[in-house]
Amino acid sequence: LTITMAMWCFLRTLEPDERHPRLWATLFAVFVGIGFLLKGLIAIVFPAGAAFVYMAVTRQLFSRAVWRRLHPFSGAGIVILIAAPWIILATLRNPPVFDFTFRSMPGQYHGFFWFYFINEHVLRFLNLRYPRDYNTVPRFLFWTLHIVWLSPWSFYFPAAVRLRYTGFDRAGRTRLLALCWAGFVMAFFSFSTTQEYYSLPIYPALALLLGSAMSAKDVWITRGTKAWGTVLLLATAVIAVILWEVRTLPAPGDISAALTQHPDLYTLSLGHLGDLTLSSFAYLRLPLVVAGVAVMTGAIAIARCWPSQRLCFFVMAATMILFFHAARLAMIVFDPYLGSKPLADALGNAPPGKLIEADAYYAFSSVFFYTNRQALLWNGRKDNLEYGSYAPGAAQMFIGDADFEALWRSADRYYLLANHEDLPRIDELAGPSAVHVVAESGGKYLLSNRRP
Repeated sequence: LTITMAMWCFLRTLEPDERHPRLWATLFAVFVGIGFLLKGLIAIVFPAGAAFVYMAVTRQLFSRAVWRRLHPFSGAGIVILIAAPWIILATLRNPPVFDFTFRSMPGQYHGFFWFYFINEHVLRFLNLRYPRDYNTVPRFLFWTLHIVWLSPWSFYFPAAVRLRYTGFDRAGRTRLLALCWAGFVMAFFSFSTTQEYYSLPIYPALALLLGSAMSAKDVWITRGTKAWGTVLLLATAVIAVILWEVRTLPAPGDISAALTQHPDLYTLSLGHLGDLTLSSFAYLRLPLVVAGVAVMTGAIAIARCWPSQRLCFFVMAATMILFFHAARLAMIVFDPYLGSKPLADALGNAPPGKLIEADAYYAFSSVFFYTNRQALLWNGRKDNLEYGSYAPGAAQMFIGDADFEALWRSADRYYLLANHEDLPRIDELAGPSAVHVVAESGGKYLLSNRRP
């Protein structure tokens, strides 16, 4: 939001007939400063980089009059005024104040300044961030998956390419700025580590370009609508075949029993789709039916509304609303596998006791959300939790195998959140007779050292 507002203010500042350019230049700096507080340096780099490219393309980069309208020095002062107090206080509160090392190791703590500026910005960009608890999406997928996320409107990208990107009128300047904006962000991350959500700042720009293309009468708009209608027909056929194949398959328990695991795909937002098997669709009959109705009625409605493209746009939006409802129903089915609400309910109804979690918090984060409980983390000093755990005065919440064994054999009641693959190690340390299952859901367990 702050990047979008900053780009709008930048465009207004440079409008030849703008009567209050200083006001818009000031607002540009205000939104950049707020963005820095929310998302760090990229809130400065992206608007500044997009503006730089735009000014270079429109041959305004060395225009003294343009720089006077932008007021860069007073703007920089506003950004500093907004952001500096928080940075200074956080740095002083978490010494050492300045540390510029490019390397860290277990047990080392370099303060807030190093963590925020060096580690989370410089080293992240260079793919050297510590600890290395992240993967990177292949560049090809980083670029092409936008076709999926922006569907069905991504079918109008060919029409957007045919728009005029010139500085002769306000519409052309807006489109050109949107193109520079999206292009700079994508190019920036193409030279860095990439995740799909890193490109979210370009979506307002792409929406402007797609909306501009859809408002024009272009042959590629009709071709895009026809292509989307064809996709809906194919999707209808695929869903019908799947429903037929699983019509007699049983669906005992929850869906986790029918899924496979492909952790190498989980970097992708849709990575868990790789876990699906044919038998797992037996648990997804209702979502499939709703999705089938959505795509089938969408295809029929597009054919009935043809050739009115505006009515087709409305049909496409309505189709996606119904399809998203099918996705919501599917998420409910997936909840035992992806979430831990049943374990949280079981913990809330169990006798009082202390809580331990196997691993680094994330696998059972919903339990902490629902129960508002704290826990010890067994072998969980890793990933994002590791660096802060070495800070002076950090909570001592991490335990190893010896600590776990001693606590589990003590007189106090303990509960343990663990995955199925952790069970052999738990039995080895605690002994099978000392491990009691309180609840199980989606391949995850709530265990206790005392009988419920």
